[in-house]
Amino acid sequence: MLLPAAVAALYAGGVWFALLVALAAGLMGSEWSLLIDGRRSVAAAAMFGLMLVLVVVVAALFGAQFGLYAVVAACAFAAIWDWQASRRVRWLTTGVLWFAVPCVALLWLRAQPQIAFAGTLWLMAVVWACDTGAYFAGRAIGGPRLAPRLSPNKTWAGLAGGMLAGAVVGPAMVAFGGPGDAVWLACLGAALAGISQLGDLAESAVKRHFGAKDSGNLIPGHGGILDRVDGLLFAAMAAAAVAILRDGALMQW
Repeated sequence: MLLPAAVAALYAGGVWFALLVALAAGLMGSEWSLLIDGRRSVAAAAMFGLMLVLVVVVAALFGAQFGLYAVVAACAFAAIWDWQASRRVRWLTTGVLWFAVPCVALLWLRAQPQIAFAGTLWLMAVVWACDTGAYFAGRAIGGPRLAPRLSPNKTWAGLAGGMLAGAVVGPAMVAFGGPGDAVWLACLGAALAGISQLGDLAESAVKRHFGAKDSGNLIPGHGGILDRVDGLLFAAMAAAAVAILRDGALMQW
């Protein structure tokens, strides 16, 4: 149910995609606050989630530049909000940057004429393919662990399988008549897949630090929303950086 709804909102764009991103931001913020606080304060989690929703609303209404201003303001507010607990402030401001910046990036990508629905869907497809490729390659091949201290289940074979899946899915848009250069999309797909794996590792490291198996329990048997989109967050920031460097183009060489 979640995947079709996400694709439908992405296709509709505008307020519908903004609502989806805002909802995801709010849920991620709430999960993060509960994670770093030992799940003690639901009210604080709701406040932190609402703050991230407001950042997305600003970005949707006034553009990515003002969205980034809102990110800075949210970091400042987080620091003032809990200034007596320096450790919690560091984690709160990290959460603002970790979740709000990629959300602003996704809105910006969807709004670019040269990227729009097709390019943003392509990005998501690369990340989904990477997750699938990494899972099956890791299970089938096994071998040395990628980062045993951070995530004992991830292997180098899984990383390679994920990047290969990204490289295969990358040029698929060309095969279906979309814009883009096949070689460029294969290389970019592999690179974004690798970056999405870094996002997965980073979230695993945080959960390990706080002794948690999942970021939340929103999706029975699959953890929280952050567990589902951890790779997309890093990939979205990287894709936006590439597009900015290339004057708003992502898929075309």
